[in-house]
Amino acid sequence: MEVKAETSKIPSDEREFPLRPMDLKVIAEKTADAGAQRPTWSRRLEFILATVGYAVGLGNVWRFPYLCYSSGGGAFLVPYLIMVFLCGIPLLVMEFTIGQYTRLGPVHALVKICPLLKGVGLATVVISFVFSTYYNVLMAWALFYFFNSFGATLPWKSCNNTWNNVGNCSTGFPGNNTHLQSASQQFFDLKLLEKTDGIEEAGGLRWEIFGYLIIAWVFVYLCIFKGVKSTGKVVYFTAVFPYFILFALLINNVQLPGAKKGILYFLTPVWSKLFEVKVWVNAAAQVFNSLGIAFGSMISMSSYNKFNNNIIRDALIVTVANSFTSLLAGFVIFSAIGYMAHIHHLPVNNISTGGPGLVFVVYPEVLSTMPVYQLWAPLFFFMLLCLGLDSQFATVEVAVTFIKDEFGHKIMGFLKREELLTLAVCIICFLLGLPHVTQGGIYVFQLMDHYTAVVSLVFLAFFEVVAVCWLFGVPRLSLMIKRMRGRTANIYFRICWLLLCPMLVLCILTSSIIQYTPVHYGKYKYPVWAEWVGWGVSLVSIIWVPLGAIHELYRNKGSLLQRLKTAMTPTIDLDTEDPLPEKQNLDNPASEALFTSVA
Repeated sequence: MEVKAETSKIPSDEREFPLRPMDLKVIAEKTADAGAQRPTWSRRLEFILATVGYAVGLGNVWRFPYLCYSSGGGAFLVPYLIMVFLCGIPLLVMEFTIGQYTRLGPVHALVKICPLLKGVGLATVVISFVFSTYYNVLMAWALFYFFNSFGATLPWKSCNNTWNNVGNCSTGFPGNNTHLQSASQQFFDLKLLEKTDGIEEAGGLRWEIFGYLIIAWVFVYLCIFKGVKSTGKVVYFTAVFPYFILFALLINNVQLPGAKKGILYFLTPVWSKLFEVKVWVNAAAQVFNSLGIAFGSMISMSSYNKFNNNIIRDALIVTVANSFTSLLAGFVIFSAIGYMAHIHHLPVNNISTGGPGLVFVVYPEVLSTMPVYQLWAPLFFFMLLCLGLDSQFATVEVAVTFIKDEFGHKIMGFLKREELLTLAVCIICFLLGLPHVTQGGIYVFQLMDHYTAVVSLVFLAFFEVVAVCWLFGVPRLSLMIKRMRGRTANIYFRICWLLLCPMLVLCILTSSIIQYTPVHYGKYKYPVWAEWVGWGVSLVSIIWVPLGAIHELYRNKGSLLQRLKTAMTPTIDLDTEDPLPEKQNLDNPASEALFTSVA
């Protein structure tokens, strides 16, 4: 193989680096595996917007504000920001490094980094695939509310509708201490869901929601059918527009009577909460979940970066934007809840709640009492669509990336075009999501979300951190950054990767096991068989970790100790020589200078 023949396949920003034997080997592997040069983001801004859009999702709107006020108010910000610094930024840089250096999705990247735990990569793909089958149902609900916001009056404002149970319906917000239900609660339960009494009663399809689910999947497909080329253009709108709405809502809400009371309730510190272990675990879990660690999406998206992209700067931008959005959403939500408490003469804690109920029950009730609700209601639900859409197409892209990396030649030989592969993945996810749009679908949704986004994710995150930080090793990880950026990771990153991140993830895993509670939806308790189904859903992803280890040990030769040693040896080729000459002109923003040291 001649050097000249291979350098033509290298992007212009990498051709200026001197080629080494390792480079030629990697290029040859990529050419053989993919058959063509891996596409890259058209601009660095597109990658930043895509990752910010993925990290900033519906959880920032409904989970963080509720978690903040229930875990000590302003005092919760102390453990939260500490966890961002000690866990969030280092783990995000770790995933960006893996994806950008290997130019592969999570499955093939982790096979090269730690063959023994190669199953972690496949498990992240599985969990993202399962997640994408039910997450888009939230988009269908948001579409339902969006199109119902254009009437002369909002349909969840009164009890004079055909779906209302007039006997226990309240046109105002009754609070949490009465048997009455608000009109918005009955709209959600009886109109949107047509909810049955339990998961045992599936009921029929909600055909209207079925239609909106189709529309939601059409949106997702149109965002990703051209890969990063189409995604990179969409995120200019979907990642930026929600901030205009959030700021507009904040400006409107703070002028409402009672808004100050709600904001103070959100922020007033309860310092005694800092001595509760659960608060610190909640802070770490919030950082972990909101940044999407162990879902594989960050690895997939960073694999389309140019080789010398500034990943440390990008990680800082994503984490700061994510935390800022969570705080901004908290002000928006609780200023509105304070206003609601004021007009109904109720304490704030009788109105605030967490989960989907916050944005599909409580906030719609708030919107119905606002001046010019005909404007704010559609804008709010359109904002939810944008927030959810970014997260949704990022998880779908994980599955598409894996299939292209693993079965590229075979699939393309059959489907001919990559657009058809993306369409096939979207159709399969849509079909698997149909149980969630039945009349008993809310119970299926809650079951899937609990055992996927809570149970499975914590296990996979722990094994991913062990595979990269301990088995692959911090020195190798630092060398990968040095090879891409010309500067090795400094002591802050090395300590976090070696000690703090694994210990924190282990604490979250241990706490999750000790404090485990069976899944429930409101006051409804799931039957035992449903819980076993939930654990089966968890095992669908977790099982690949031990299976991958067993397969790797089986295929190696020698004694058990020799096989284990071979399985723990990375297959990625890392040259020990300085890969980038000192004269190389790299951008050096102040943000990177804080976290890196010149080799």
